[in-house]
Amino acid sequence: MSLENSPNPASAPDPDASLRDRLADAVAAEAAFEGWSRMALTVAARQLELPAGEADRLFPGGALQVLTFASERADLRTVEDMEKEGVASLKIRDRIKAAVRIRLERHAGEREAARRALAALSLPFSAGLALKLLYRTVDAMWYAAGDTSTDFNFYTKRATLAGVYSATLLYWLSDRSPGSEATWAFLDRRIDDVMKIERLKSQVRSWTAGPTQRAARR
Repeated sequence: MSLENSPNPASAPDPDASLRDRLADAVAAEAAFEGWSRMALTVAARQLELPAGEADRLFPGGALQVLTFASERADLRTVEDMEKEGVASLKIRDRIKAAVRIRLERHAGEREAARRALAALSLPFSAGLALKLLYRTVDAMWYAAGDTSTDFNFYTKRATLAGVYSATLLYWLSDRSPGSEATWAFLDRRIDDVMKIERLKSQVRSWTAGPTQRAARR
């Protein structure tokens, strides 16, 4: 992944970074009750005792811009955690498992706020944003996992991980097991399914390559 595509919610030093973080955290907390809405932004600004108009200056795009910022910030923090823990040195299935688990366990926020975020992103006018945020999340995970592919595999890897991550996120939202152990077992099964498909694809390629190679030698 190029640097310009690496997850980074702010491409230049932001003098308001600390305040923007605090406001985003306050909105995320309020979103569990009000959703990712103008009301959540207004209440959060009031809680921080911000001057009139300050919330709009920090996030002129409103609550959806806060949601976008929070998602990209979570991607960045996931990458940082993965790099600190040396995830890229693990086997590929363990890299993906660690990536999804770190993202959900540490950086997805409260379940109700995450559920409200999905509801906001499921609206028709948010479809483009939803796809963009999902792509950035799985791209960040592969980046931290050490992926260097540039061919068609670049896209298939991200599409596959998008499916695994999305399914696990939905499961996690309803999971009430201690330590979310049911979610991690679900994640293991999804990754096992993917690995089985990859092994089958490899076998099919070897089967089809045999006759082709024999024909070429004739």
